[in-house]
Amino acid sequence: MVISSVPRLVVAAPSSGSGKTTVATGLMAAFAARGLAVSPHKVGPDYIDPGYHALATGRVGRNLDSYLCGTELIGPLFAHGARGCDLAVVEGVMGLYDGAAGEGELASTAQVAKLLRAPVVLVVDASSQSRSVAALVHGFASWDPEVRVAGVILNKVGSDRHEAMLREALDASGVPVLGALRRAPQVGTPSRHLGLVPVAERRAEAVEAVAALAAQVGAGCDLDALFALARGAGALPGTAWDAAEAVVPSAAARRTAPDGTARPSTTPEASGGVRRVAVAGGAAFTFSYAEHAELLTAAGAEVVVFDPLRDERLPEGTGGLVIGGGFPEVYAPELSANEPLRKAVAELAFAGAPVAAECAGLLYLARELDGQPMCGVVDATARMHERLTLGYRDAVAVTDSALAPAGTRMRGHEFHRTVVEPGAGPAPAWGVRAPERRVEGFVQSGVHASYLHTHWASEPGVARRFVERCLTS
Repeated sequence: MVISSVPRLVVAAPSSGSGKTTVATGLMAAFAARGLAVSPHKVGPDYIDPGYHALATGRVGRNLDSYLCGTELIGPLFAHGARGCDLAVVEGVMGLYDGAAGEGELASTAQVAKLLRAPVVLVVDASSQSRSVAALVHGFASWDPEVRVAGVILNKVGSDRHEAMLREALDASGVPVLGALRRAPQVGTPSRHLGLVPVAERRAEAVEAVAALAAQVGAGCDLDALFALARGAGALPGTAWDAAEAVVPSAAARRTAPDGTARPSTTPEASGGVRRVAVAGGAAFTFSYAEHAELLTAAGAEVVVFDPLRDERLPEGTGGLVIGGGFPEVYAPELSANEPLRKAVAELAFAGAPVAAECAGLLYLARELDGQPMCGVVDATARMHERLTLGYRDAVAVTDSALAPAGTRMRGHEFHRTVVEPGAGPAPAWGVRAPERRVEGFVQSGVHASYLHTHWASEPGVARRFVERCLTS
């Protein structure tokens, strides 16, 4: 069975900082400006780039992470996101062949390109080289014969003469040049301690930046040749991912007990009442995977987004709360000043409602963040730290929680410059095996708070368990 024949290409680079985000976002916007329905994707756990991708295409940005989700879900998740589109553009992560530390090609752009049967366009920072560019491209194109490096886009080209030298050097490489972009710092996007500033914090400026990228990439790249390349991607076999099927694997299984007799439905609708899940959003909480809300909805919840910076109350009838990642450290004074909402969050948590908090959510639930009072749900204090904590994690649930029973294994990702100093209260959430063995996070009553970002598509029972424990209205 073919799950997707959507034309697609992967935008990769020899290393970080080469211009992948610039080119990928520009291509998405340029093709969308031509009237194409463009499906945006990002390799790896990055939350910020998909925000710019969504702005460029008008469609939700989706992540493809073979470490968090497993290789078997890459094709189905891609097909789910790209359904009905004319083109899919996949932005890579780090260098083309860089992946999870010590895991070979796992979670690399190269691996995802192979799983998607997609051609790779290599973005090369040409600012400090000329003829050597041919050796660089030859090396990347020949390293893994299963990876099809099918074109090059030269970035940060200094002049017409520089471009001519680069093109001449690449003539004999067998890899065509599909674009050349001049240095254009005015099109850049601002960064800070964890990378680019998210779209939600600078929407007007981001709209202008994406429009400028579309113009620059559209003028400097051969869009017709790139689209023809994308149409040469091989068809993907299998079944597209479906949230409803993932939450309850089959309708027949729902209706039939192991002995073959009919059994009652255990969905929230059948048990009466509405289960409303409030999901934190706004400028302070911008990190979430699109599939999480889809899984919650498929499990029977009504998902409502609220903004902890602006809303003084939780949505009416909230029976469960999800607070994902973001930058509460940037907005600590404003979050602290919203005392009515902090009290409402604490009251909901202490009433036993399920609360899932990841990274930024953990900081918001703490007693204080950088000296500013927070919700006081978790007996811990949080503060900024000079050291960056970054990397994939193998984890096992060590305490039964609203998300998972003890013993559940999941993979996660950490990315923060804060530390949390716990008090004497809650039980740990996870046992983490690498880079060192330790326990991490907090579980108390219905609260599960942790630094780990996880992708629920890898363990959809998390969403079902969470919704089943929601308070009803």
